[in-house]
Amino acid sequence: MHDAQQIHDKPDARAVAARQELMAICAQASEAELTAALDALEPPPEAIDIRPAEIGLVMLRGRVGGSGAPFNVGEATVTRAAVRLSTGETGFSYLLGRSKTRARLAAILEAAGQRPAYRRSIVQHLVLPVGERVESERRVAREEAEATRVEFFTLVRGED
Repeated sequence: MHDAQQIHDKPDARAVAARQELMAICAQASEAELTAALDALEPPPEAIDIRPAEIGLVMLRGRVGGSGAPFNVGEATVTRAAVRLSTGETGFSYLLGRSKTRARLAAILEAAGQRPAYRRSIVQHLVLPVGERVESERRVAREEAEATRVEFFTLVRGED
């Protein structure tokens, strides 16, 4: 019976993918976007801190050509938070930067995203708008890079 319980506790691959997508969106969202999405949830989720938001550093590693020997590029500031909703769901966030408020909001929304009652609202007020904004910013960056593209060509000289 113990083995059956372990199998039952294994998370569904779709649920894991959904959480990963929401965590990625939360990491790209501004504090205002996170606040607006949280304000749209009815009833508002109550959360307690498991791990209060804290700021730290992570070492960034790189590889020459993407496959060479790894080397340390430098450090980046990150903020992390962990919360538990009054209904039992736990939420986590790891964000670049130094905003404790943003990290806590992201963790609350990540936890709330596990509740079916909140999913539609989170998709409507956070996932879609942030996804559209990020894609628009990427499109603008691609267009700006394309505008600076230089075409090189070689003229063939005739032999005398």
